[in-house]
Amino acid sequence: MAAASSFAQADGIASPLPGATPGDPQRGRAIVADRHVGLCRLCHTAPIPEERFQGDLAPNLAGAGARWTVPQLRLRIADSARLNPATIMPSYYRTAGLQRVAPAHAGKTILSAQQIEDVVAYLATLKDAP
Repeated sequence: MAAASSFAQADGIASPLPGATPGDPQRGRAIVADRHVGLCRLCHTAPIPEERFQGDLAPNLAGAGARWTVPQLRLRIADSARLNPATIMPSYYRTAGLQRVAPAHAGKTILSAQQIEDVVAYLATLKDAP
């Protein structure tokens, strides 16, 4: 797939990404917590108290499920540049139009469709504001 944005409408992606099953919030939490997989906590703080050294460059993920719908969350993770071309957040499911991609990573997404659905499922559970 060239870009997740091919599935986007307005400010969200209504359907799960191709090939993915409904997301699992526990797997999503593990992806968000793992500094080597999603890298979310480099920039975001998340309500994962056992994980230290959380970022503060981007919005706190607490309350994400109250601020955004599931389609909005899916787009923000899959291809955040569609909403804000100047964002520093990676487009986790886009492969085209990227700059300075190492040859070993060319044509590959950062997260799989299933991993994105899992993260979306986790974020959707976060209803309480920080």
